[in-house]
Amino acid sequence: MSDILFSIILVLVYLVASIPTGLVLARLMGGTDIREKGSGNIGATNVYRVAGKLAGVLTLIGDTLKGLLPLLAIKLWLAPTSTQLGIASAIAIVGHCYPIYLKFKGGKGVATALGIFLVLSPQAVAGALIVFALTVAISRYISLGSVLAALSAPLLILMLNHPPPIFLATLFIATLVVWRHRGNLRRLLDGTESRFKA
Repeated sequence: MSDILFSIILVLVYLVASIPTGLVLARLMGGTDIREKGSGNIGATNVYRVAGKLAGVLTLIGDTLKGLLPLLAIKLWLAPTSTQLGIASAIAIVGHCYPIYLKFKGGKGVATALGIFLVLSPQAVAGALIVFALTVAISRYISLGSVLAALSAPLLILMLNHPPPIFLATLFIATLVVWRHRGNLRRLLDGTESRFKA
């Protein structure tokens, strides 16, 4: 893959990942600006709480597909190196968290990271989902489950002997997800974080 083609692809990956799924769905299904309700986040959890279960589930699916589909297309059709795939993965999560369409104020990256990790290592995703499910079942905190699942992904990638660029991309994504949850972590420490209610 030429450098020019790869550069164009990275721009496209960023633009696709920047699409604010939650904001669009909340407006279509709830008639509200999700940024002005609940936690103000455009991700699936806040959409679920404010605009309803269906909107929340669709946001989760949409945000996951933003990470999965572009990277899957790259992997299947363009035969990228592990370095190129790692860079594209990092660009995808940056697009979701810092979207150009919303003046670089986006979501926390969990669902998009899920889509990315499904391309990079389905086995690691299985392990991370177990961590997430157990954490939420015990604590009822989506944010804590998300952070612990994100942190487990690079460790699982390392244990599964993926190439170093894939590990580094996963580590970058996990670090960004944790950073985007810093407010949640403060509330967890303060005892003021909202628990999940089905």
